[in-house]
Amino acid sequence: MGETLDLGRRIEVVPMDAHFHDITVALYRQLRNEVATFVVHSYSRIDGSYGRIASIVNAMQILGGMELTSDGQLQFPCKESHELACRRVFLEACKTSSNEPVESRPLNVLDKKSGLNITVSSTGAGVYDVGANGDAKSKDRRISAIAGGLIKLGQMVDERVDRVSFSCGQPHDALVGLLLVRAPNVRAIMREQEMASSRGVLSAPSQQE
Repeated sequence: MGETLDLGRRIEVVPMDAHFHDITVALYRQLRNEVATFVVHSYSRIDGSYGRIASIVNAMQILGGMELTSDGQLQFPCKESHELACRRVFLEACKTSSNEPVESRPLNVLDKKSGLNITVSSTGAGVYDVGANGDAKSKDRRISAIAGGLIKLGQMVDERVDRVSFSCGQPHDALVGLLLVRAPNVRAIMREQEMASSRGVLSAPSQQE
């Protein structure tokens, strides 16, 4: 008989984990005393599945600057949901192998489209300025576009064309570094995320190998 757990609301799924026997892994959101927490889970009973889930959870802590609650759930230090950003953290964590070291991303990235080195700097209270080193005719436009990418990926607030912030008013450097890698190509990333969500189904144990 299939196993059913009260895990909360599923917000993201990886139908086939390329780093561990193509098992299905999903991310769930719970609400406890108005604080959002997240659970990574797979119904697979393949030996090593629990270890794989643990490695994904660990990667999410490093890549997204998340922390563990006393009962092993994930949350952001600010206690806010940041749900869309958390989905991105989960997807990126699932792309890491359990055997490879995971490091947080720097607050700069080379924008291949313009050749500019894009930098993001924290000014405090969850506010980040977006700038660029290099010369390009489209410099201001690319800065604005990448700031817009951060807004879409992280549900951030538009302060001005080169400034974004988190509504919680708290810094999230690791999270911004992760989102910055994808911000220059945000349209493709959003399409990837939508496709993954639409085709993913988390099967009960009896349906998984």
